Amino acid sequence: MDFRSNITLWLHYLLTIISPELSIRLQFRRCHHRRLNLKDPQTLDEKIQWMKMHYYKDNALVNQCADKVRVRDYVRDCGLAEILNEVIDVYQSVDEIRWDALPDKFVMKWNFGNGGNVVCTDKSKLDIPKAEKDLRRFQKIRFHLISYEPQYIFPKQLLCERFIEPSEGTTPVDYKVYCFNGEAKYVLCCYGRGRQARPSFYFFDRQWQLQRFNRQGKQAPADFTIPKPDGIDALFDYAEKLSKPFPFVRADFYLENGKAWFGELTFTPSGGFDYGRLPETDLFFGQMVHLPETENSQK
Repeated sequence: MDFRSNITLWLHYLLTIISPELSIRLQFRRCHHRRLNLKDPQTLDEKIQWMKMHYYKDNALVNQCADKVRVRDYVRDCGLAEILNEVIDVYQSVDEIRWDALPDKFVMKWNFGNGGNVVCTDKSKLDIPKAEKDLRRFQKIRFHLISYEPQYIFPKQLLCERFIEPSEGTTPVDYKVYCFNGEAKYVLCCYGRGRQARPSFYFFDRQWQLQRFNRQGKQAPADFTIPKPDGIDALFDYAEKLSKPFPFVRADFYLENGKAWFGELTFTPSGGFDYGRLPETDLFFGQMVHLPETENSQK
């Protein structure tokens, strides 16, 4: 991270500490080029900002489920232990990692935020000093202060999991199921992430019909489709069980030869500043989110 990026990051921290609401208002305007409506939020991103201010901060279940380590207990409590990937180890710091004891393939990721992962497909080719440097750098990021995401306030841990074999390419496809008030409605399929070529993102409904919710979907030919993956129907069922207590959550999964594996639960995709969706999609999604009554929201 260069000097300018560091300064920008610390300015985000400082502004969020001084005024979380001002911080998200400024970032919202920069992303969407309009004022944030917190009094009567209509779009999904507006409602996410509202929940960041009034619902997520003191919500113990949201806090647990935002943690990639502790969410595993919630998945078990939902009766879905069979979709939990194998944990190789959990570390409190990079210094605890015993690289020689790890298998040839694995994934290392922090329990907060997104990014900063080490994906190893051949340990003999892994640059361990670089991996440690990258992990330490990401550990220093105060993720909850960048765009005020209070659900990420918990002790940092490093999770090492079994590598999920992709059907093609170098990394498995991400399947991100959008759930509104306990109903799993749409899946965002993320193809080609981790490659140098441009990745592809397409939304599909439960009938595997393309939904033109983002730019790539809108620009796709009229007859465009992708073969329906084996096991995709089960992802919607799993997501529905996991999302029951929440006004909105995105349940992320992987498929390995038709077998579903849980990834994480995401309450604030892109921090609630997602310019990848079309504006009309943001409004359409927002109409499906019924905000809860909270003490803070009445003040």
